[in-house]
Amino acid sequence: MSPYFKYVVLFAVAITVTYLVTPLVERVASRLGAVDRPDQRKVHEQPVPSLGGVAMFAGFAAALAFQCAAERWLHVQSGILTRDTELLGIIGGATIIFIVGVLDDLWNLAPIVKAAGQLAAGAVLIASGVSVEFAGNPFGGGLLYLGIWAIPVTLFWVLGFTNTVNFIDGLDGLAAGVCAISGITFFIFALQTGQTTAATLCAIFVAVCIGFLKHNFHPAKIFMGDSGSMFLGFMLGAIAIQGVMKSIAAIALLVPILIMGVPIFDAAFAIVRRAKNRKPITHADQGHIHHRLLHKGFSHTQTVIVIYIWSALLAAAGWSLKFAPATLKYAILAILAVLSFLMLNAMGIFEGLRKTLRMNGRVSNGEDDGPVRAADGEDTESA
Repeated sequence: MSPYFKYVVLFAVAITVTYLVTPLVERVASRLGAVDRPDQRKVHEQPVPSLGGVAMFAGFAAALAFQCAAERWLHVQSGILTRDTELLGIIGGATIIFIVGVLDDLWNLAPIVKAAGQLAAGAVLIASGVSVEFAGNPFGGGLLYLGIWAIPVTLFWVLGFTNTVNFIDGLDGLAAGVCAISGITFFIFALQTGQTTAATLCAIFVAVCIGFLKHNFHPAKIFMGDSGSMFLGFMLGAIAIQGVMKSIAAIALLVPILIMGVPIFDAAFAIVRRAKNRKPITHADQGHIHHRLLHKGFSHTQTVIVIYIWSALLAAAGWSLKFAPATLKYAILAILAVLSFLMLNAMGIFEGLRKTLRMNGRVSNGEDDGPVRAADGEDTESA
C-alpha cells in the first residue's frame, strides 16, 4: 500500500463531510439569525449566513475520528494519534478557538473576551509541547534558543496567525483559498522531512478549505465567520510550529512568514494604518489589499484570483528557500521584494503615506491645503 494512501483517504473524508455539512450549517445559521448583513464597508449586497466554520470543524473532526477508528479497530499502525501529546494540544487549542469563534458569530463578543480565548488556546498548545523553541539565521546558519522567551514568542506567533486570517477574510473565497495554498505548501514541507503528524493535519486542513470553498466562492452562499477564520489561522500557526519549523532549522521563522506573506502584510499594514489614524485595531475600514484591487477596477473574482497567484508565488519561493544556496536566497528575496513593491505601489498602498508626508511638509512651512484625499477617493484614515 502506498505510504500516501492514508493522506488521500483522510483528505477524501474531510472534503466530503465539509462539502455536505456546509448547506446544513447555512440553513441553521439563517434560522439562528447568524447572518452577515451588508453595510458601507462590505461588498456583499444581501445578508449571508455565517457560521461556516462549523462545517469546516465538522470535516476536521470527522477525518480525525476516522483515523482514530482505523488505528483502533482496523489495526492501522500509523501512530498518528497514539499518545501524541502535541497533536492533542493542537486539537484542544483548535477546539477552544473554534468555540470562541462560534460564540462571537452568534453574540459578537467583546475584543477582550476573544483575546482571552485565543490566549487560552495558545496556552494549551504550549502546555502540550508545541512552541517556538529557537530562531535562526536564514542565510548564515546557527540557531538562537529562546528558553523562557519561547512562551511569549509562541503566543505572539499563534495569535498573529489567528488574527491574520481574520483580517484577510473580506471577499468571497479569499481566506479559504489563501489558507489552502499555504496548507498545501506546509504539506509538501512535512512530507519531505518526515513530519507525519504535520502532514496528516495539513491534508485534512487543505480538504476542509476546498470543501468549504465550493460554497464560499463568489457569489458566496455562506461565510466562514470568526468560527472559521480563527480556526484556520490557529491551525496554520500551530502546524507551522509543530511541523515546518522542526524541519527547516535556520530558516524556521522566515519560511512560514513568507508562505503567508500576503495576509501577514495586509494585517500588519492595517494595524499601522489604524494606529496612525488613532483607531482601534478592531476598527474596520476599506484599506485592505482586496478592497484596493476592487477600487482599481478588478472584479470580485479577478481580485481573489490575483491574490491567489500572489500567495502561490510567495509560497513557492518559501519552499525554494529550503534548498537554495545562501546567495540564491538573497536573490529570491530581492526579486520578491521588488515585485511585491511594484504590485503594492500599483494598488496605491503607499499613496496615503506619500500624501501624508507632503501634507506634513506643507504644514511645517506654514501651508494648509485642507483635507488630504487618498488615491481611491477615501480619506487617508482608510488609506
